[in-house]
Amino acid sequence: MHERKFHTFIGCDGTYVESKIVLFGAPFDSTTSYRPGARFASAAIRNESYSIETYSPYLDRDLTDLKIYDGGDLELAFGNPEKALTVIENYTAQVLHDNKLPLMIGGEHLVTLGGVRAVLQKYPQLHILHFDAHTDLRSDYLGEKLSHATVMRRCWDLVGDGRIFQFGIRSGDREEFSWAQDHVFMEKFTLNQVDHVVEKVKDQPVYLTLDLDVLDPAVLPGTGTLEAGGVGFLDLLKVFTQVKGLNLVGVDMNELCPVYDPSGASTLLACKLLRELLLTLDQ
Repeated sequence: MHERKFHTFIGCDGTYVESKIVLFGAPFDSTTSYRPGARFASAAIRNESYSIETYSPYLDRDLTDLKIYDGGDLELAFGNPEKALTVIENYTAQVLHDNKLPLMIGGEHLVTLGGVRAVLQKYPQLHILHFDAHTDLRSDYLGEKLSHATVMRRCWDLVGDGRIFQFGIRSGDREEFSWAQDHVFMEKFTLNQVDHVVEKVKDQPVYLTLDLDVLDPAVLPGTGTLEAGGVGFLDLLKVFTQVKGLNLVGVDMNELCPVYDPSGASTLLACKLLRELLLTLDQ
């Protein structure tokens, strides 16, 4: 776990022992239903991170002042979702055992389930904040229980009613939206109720999962399933400030597909978001 032979994300060259945050990639996209390519996100984010600064003028903080460990990418079995989830779960569990915060870069959104499984073992009262264009609440997708389209339903199987809070949702089938009314909190289209939910879960352990397609395609076109009507970059930055006081025990950012934005702008935006997220979490 502690040996590195790759480029780290900019400024994340702390040792495992001294770091409070452990960054790692989960390059998996075998259940992607539309455009694959999220498996390349973590490598692209690391490579392109050297085009941004370690300093954030938004927060007046610098990654070089912190100790963050980049553990590289996990080796995941393509075509075997359950095996991939087990690898993610085991790695996350080790990070949690060492009293560090896991921050995973996907990959498709299904990778979140591996992280949640591990975190829930240590924190049984876990609550989940979910930022996404899509509900991801299908019971199955084309007969498959494990899919990026079912990931939040599988998380609900583990945590139950009243512990999943969704924001920015603007796509799903009618059954998902109907089912959500009785089982999860859902804010459609916007992020206006984040403060309200933060107040509600402030004394609970929280897992934050960020699907980058919550952003409008005009802001981030490099993702697998585009949905018009999303939020902006500054809207998402505000969320980071809103949640920084929570007991965040696990975090992930997923669904960047670098190949669908040849300009590189989507990857650079993801780099900047990751920098802001790291600087917010390590306080």
